[in-house]
Amino acid sequence: MGDGIGDEMEWTENGRSLFSNMAPSTASLEDFHSYILVTGANSGLGYSTCCRLIDEFLRTRPSSHSLRLIITTRDKTKSHDTIAKLKDHIFRARRQHKIHEQSPLVAKIYLQAEQVDLCNLRSVQNLAKKLLHALPKLDTIILNAGLGGFAGVDWLLVTWTILTDFPKSVTYPTFKLHHVGQVTGPQETIFSASAGGRQPELGTLFCSNVFGHYMLVHGIAPLLSNSTATPGRVVWVGSLEAYSSVFSTSDIQALKSSSAYESSKRLTDVLALSSSLVSTQPFVRKFLPPPRDHRPPKQYVTHPGICATNMVPLNWILFYLMTAVFYCARWVGSPWHTVTPYKGACAPVWVALASQEELDGLEENEGAGKWGSGTNLQGEERVTRTEVQGWGLGGTAGDNVGLPKRKRPREAEDLTEEGREQFELLGRECWELMERLREEWEGLLGDDD
Repeated sequence: MGDGIGDEMEWTENGRSLFSNMAPSTASLEDFHSYILVTGANSGLGYSTCCRLIDEFLRTRPSSHSLRLIITTRDKTKSHDTIAKLKDHIFRARRQHKIHEQSPLVAKIYLQAEQVDLCNLRSVQNLAKKLLHALPKLDTIILNAGLGGFAGVDWLLVTWTILTDFPKSVTYPTFKLHHVGQVTGPQETIFSASAGGRQPELGTLFCSNVFGHYMLVHGIAPLLSNSTATPGRVVWVGSLEAYSSVFSTSDIQALKSSSAYESSKRLTDVLALSSSLVSTQPFVRKFLPPPRDHRPPKQYVTHPGICATNMVPLNWILFYLMTAVFYCARWVGSPWHTVTPYKGACAPVWVALASQEELDGLEENEGAGKWGSGTNLQGEERVTRTEVQGWGLGGTAGDNVGLPKRKRPREAEDLTEEGREQFELLGRECWELMERLREEWEGLLGDDD
């Protein structure tokens, strides 16, 4: 399914834009045509990421450029509805800025919808094969889709923590109730019909939030490597709730954990931030085989701050009450309450569209970081480095010393050389386990062609 939409508009704003430096630095023909894929695009943060990608691409790219935005949802109905909403978004933006429908002054946007169930590895495999045949390259994949696995909230604990520990209680919450031990349905393997055969278990949240994406990225690695002007980008969407205390490599799928969501987000941080370390390269190079004549794809991790979505099951009254509490948290000084998914999409979109020189310069000077969406008191968006337990801000001992308490999680500790070494060992162990699991499941899935 593909739709070409010539939506070319020049946007002007007062003041310096966060995205003012996102224009490509080179002028090769390949730069003129960008291919970006967003998973879980039908609602919430995923849909807002698509809207923001469109807005910022049109605002920062000249008329000679085009964007093919590939969205994934779990079924065709959601795909159709999402494409329709994105078209409406483009048309509303045109009317708002008084751009004629046939104006030749703006970059072109093409929308393409695909379906995938990240908890169904055969579905993931099929999408990867389809994209390999359908696309010439992929500049960026934003790994947004996922599940929360929340059963509800402990309302007594909600009340108590808001009264005694606000706003941290709604930044690093302890009152969510989780399902434990959820596993995916049976996978369609080449051994499914074997007598007495039993599949390994796959944790639902582990598969939807990490492993399904991991298998997809490996499957489309050639497309990411075909982005030759700049390295292909793998943008993981993490969370502020990526607590080191709930993660264990002995239960990497969090099947026994009452914090499977938080565990999956900690694993996301570890994989992305350790992906460029020398010690992890034997495994990273198997996951993303490097091309011969140019730089291999780069992995980044972002988070949306705290925004109001339907990840926690709430009725509409409680949803709006939650939103009001989030605004209050911002007004009393929280830097992380973006509140709306559109503002939460700030960091992933910035990483997707920033010039490679800017990203490389930041990492060269300050180390690889976790890029978070935040706001000031007035709700103006900004992208900022976010502290990660064992990594600090950029993987350098002492780089998180003196950070304001309002920006730090409860378990935060100043980074030491020993802590940094432990993080690197953890990264290598996680990459080894993930590669072992990928190879095991690829053997079970076989090739259905």
